Amino acid sequence: MLEMLANFLKLLNSDASPSQISLGFAFSLFLGLTPLMSFHNLILIFIVLMVRVNLTAFLLGLALFSLTAFGLNSVSISLGEALLTSSELNAFWTALYQSDFWRLMQFNQTLVLGGLSLSLILFLPIFMSSLIFIRVYRKRFMAWIKTLKISRMIKASKFYQVYDKLGGLND
Repeated sequence: MLEMLANFLKLLNSDASPSQISLGFAFSLFLGLTPLMSFHNLILIFIVLMVRVNLTAFLLGLALFSLTAFGLNSVSISLGEALLTSSELNAFWTALYQSDFWRLMQFNQTLVLGGLSLSLILFLPIFMSSLIFIRVYRKRFMAWIKTLKISRMIKASKFYQVYDKLGGLND
């Protein structure tokens, strides 16, 4: 747990682009809220590896969103069921299911469709809020935290030793 927190702080204090960190975090939403063994997740991992995305942020976000998925599964299932049973979309789902590719995507499962839909809805808000958080943290809090007396106490603790072992701050 200390190592994960240290990795998060190291990521926030690194020279990595805030947009790359935010994009990695936002892409992890798709893997975290949908069942792991889905074909669209394989496509998403390929996209993440092709686009300049911070992989540390992606993995940390994956851990966070996988934990929150347990609480959101009922919402995802309800959303997927509402989409699949909508009479307006019945012809659309029938047409998709006639294709082998779309059957492979497993959109006929309520959890997959609901989780993917919820991820699409939350993608932009997660991206923008994490981008703003990183920029505000770096601009306002990073320099202020270094000057606090408690930060000197933390530097003497075991937590800081783990943090420093992973790379620490470049002072």
